[in-house]
Amino acid sequence: MSLKEQLQQDLMTAMKAKDEASLSAIRLLKTAIIKVETAGELKVATDEEVIQLVGKEIKQRKDSIEQFEKGGRLELAEKEKAELKVLEKYLPPQMSEDEIRAIIKEAMAQTGASSKADIGKLMGAIMPQTKGKADGGLVNRLVQEALS
Repeated sequence: MSLKEQLQQDLMTAMKAKDEASLSAIRLLKTAIIKVETAGELKVATDEEVIQLVGKEIKQRKDSIEQFEKGGRLELAEKEKAELKVLEKYLPPQMSEDEIRAIIKEAMAQTGASSKADIGKLMGAIMPQTKGKADGGLVNRLVQEALS
């Protein structure tokens, strides 16, 4: 079953259960998918594209939570946190820091990266292996640590 089909099935389940957080999160994600599919040439979004959209939506939720908490709007922050939990179900299992460090070490050996000037080369070798499985900010921080 593709990720889009899973989303449709989960949307129906959320409607029957009257789960507002799931309904809201899944509807927003489906809207983003439709936007991608109708932009430019007519196509069907792949699971990889859907995972990228899920990551984008998760990042938006995290930013919103931070802003709502700064503004003292805790009820809105809680709503965003509930949607965040729903969206995280659609991501592949995330890599641990140790797994990322192992990939960094391997990439450093392959590319010969040893200084901060080599960050671009090293990130270019690492990101295809971690895409969708690890937060880019975390990978960047671990690369910075490894090169310092």
